[in-house]
Amino acid sequence: MIVKKAKEVIRREAEALRDLEKKVDLRFVKAVELILKCRGRVIVTGIGKSGIIGKKIAATLASTGTPAMFLHPTEGVHGDLGMVRRDDVILAITKSGETDELYQLFPIFKRLGVPIITFTGNPSSPVAEKSDVTIDVSVNGEACSNNLVPTSSTTAALVMGDALALALLDERHFSPEDFALLHPGGNLGRKLLLKVSDIMHTGDSIPIVSQEANMKDTILEMTSKRFGATTVVNDGKKLVGIFTDGDLRRLVERTDDIFSLKAKEVMTSEPKTIDGEELAAKALNIMEYYNITCLIILDPQRKPVGIVHLHDLLKAGVV
Repeated sequence: MIVKKAKEVIRREAEALRDLEKKVDLRFVKAVELILKCRGRVIVTGIGKSGIIGKKIAATLASTGTPAMFLHPTEGVHGDLGMVRRDDVILAITKSGETDELYQLFPIFKRLGVPIITFTGNPSSPVAEKSDVTIDVSVNGEACSNNLVPTSSTTAALVMGDALALALLDERHFSPEDFALLHPGGNLGRKLLLKVSDIMHTGDSIPIVSQEANMKDTILEMTSKRFGATTVVNDGKKLVGIFTDGDLRRLVERTDDIFSLKAKEVMTSEPKTIDGEELAAKALNIMEYYNITCLIILDPQRKPVGIVHLHDLLKAGVV
């Protein structure tokens, strides 16, 4: 019985959304155009469950390139209306279209001359009549058995809000990079914004030995800097190779007297490098592809100016 009820609720709400698709018309287009012309913000307002949906819509708009904020109707008539400016657009959400707390705000909105877009389940309501654009989000009934609990109606309003936000996103040509700028703390933000130069080690932290360095000094430099590798440079301080702990293990296996050798004799020539302005995500891809744990960053003269280790990328949350 429980499973049957759950499936029934999902089916009813899905049906409401299928009906909602048919209600997207030129009024929706006008709403998008009003917001695109807006030089201020979208002020989303609603009370009760509609208010909760409104907060989510405001958050979605703001995170996709449309400045938006939520205004609680009750707080609005007690001073918060001061946040509304003439350059703004109002997005009101009400199932009945007769919400007193919301209706009280409309004369103020009209006095300020701000356009009003309304999502409502009653397109002939008083609130709808005073709106510049009315978008019908009505449903045939709630998923609730008693047709009381806001379920299908709130889902319809939420989805219409998503449709509005994403239509605006496309019209603004909002890119993944734009999205990342607004989400610097998220995985996408780190992948699309974090550069190698932001996390690389520089200065005395870079392990460097001369190509003429003996094995004792080479091993000490590699182990003391804790990167599991050291860069090898020529007399002009330009990169000529790298010596890693893997190279050391292989060397010990095949050579009896390793301490008679110099860095240039044991190094790996042409090590993998990356530009500091490249994304950290690209550095990770290179390391995974070549099965290595660090990359060297060079200046235009091919002198090492930084090193980045796999652990740095993991710590920064690039994965």
